[in-house]
Amino acid sequence: MEPTVIIAAVMAIVNTSRLIVHLFQRQMLRNCARRLRQRGEDIDSERGTDLSQSTGPRTVDIMVALGHVDAVERRFWAQETSTDWWDHIVLQVWDESQWLRNFWMRKSTFLELCDLLSPALKRQDTRMRAALTVQKRVAIALWKLAMPDSYRSVGNQFGVGKSTVGVAVMQVANEIVELLLSKVVTLGNVQAIVDGFAAMGFPNCGGAIDGTHIPILGPDHQASQYINRKGYFSMVLQALVDHKGRFTNINVGWPGKVHDARVFRNSGLFRRLQEGIYFPDQKITVGDVEKPIETFMAGWEVEANRLAADYAQPDTRAIRRAQRDALRIREALKTSFQTDQGN
Repeated sequence: MEPTVIIAAVMAIVNTSRLIVHLFQRQMLRNCARRLRQRGEDIDSERGTDLSQSTGPRTVDIMVALGHVDAVERRFWAQETSTDWWDHIVLQVWDESQWLRNFWMRKSTFLELCDLLSPALKRQDTRMRAALTVQKRVAIALWKLAMPDSYRSVGNQFGVGKSTVGVAVMQVANEIVELLLSKVVTLGNVQAIVDGFAAMGFPNCGGAIDGTHIPILGPDHQASQYINRKGYFSMVLQALVDHKGRFTNINVGWPGKVHDARVFRNSGLFRRLQEGIYFPDQKITVGDVEKPIETFMAGWEVEANRLAADYAQPDTRAIRRAQRDALRIREALKTSFQTDQGN
């Protein structure tokens, strides 16, 4: 049989099938409309309703009859989650101690933070679901940052999906950096800080500086650079605080292997101190020594390292054991390669 004949036969079958389906749908539509009209007439005759107000079958009824929509409303989500814990327990029952213990801030501070972030975080509801409130979005982010919980665990706690938790954390963190960091982490009134430290016994002091290691998961790229001297993966956070412990300058992101002194010398704070533009040129005499405000002395670093050794650090035995095992494997391979080459 010629190809053209085969194609023509196939097209005829397809067109015939379409015609049959079309006729079947039209017949179903007529039957549906007739039943709906009959039902409406029966009801109206019983209730005495004016038939001139009848509008015939609804579009949704016709779509149901044709199988285009379900008669029962379809759920968008496979699993319903509960937000009762957040809505009715945390917001309404928790006292200040519970807020401080779990969110690391008072409820009043939390609400103020939400107000400041609201213009950037507020979302519109969609036809599929209501948007998360700003308060809930911020709470999810704070909970994840304060607790060593997984995204799934946090999602179950707040009645959302784990992907929602990840998005909330990134959104809140980004907006805090963009909108609030430069307003909150700032030097402020220098004289008030100097007076505050003086009252504590530290004359002409503009701040207290130190570094700390923030534990992280080992990154895929240059992981060895993030293993600090204690043996675990970390990033370095350098912070300057005032007499009340409030941050006035921060620098974060250096790999844990980098020494605190190097972090300090490469920070914007160090450059501004060297240029004399961070603190005012205010000097006092201690004994016969002239002392300006937050001069950095190398001897302080030695003492700081000695004191830091007294603080408990994360358990690194597993990391050290893995390193020893890796060393033994490497030495065994090296010996094997040398022996094979000799043979």
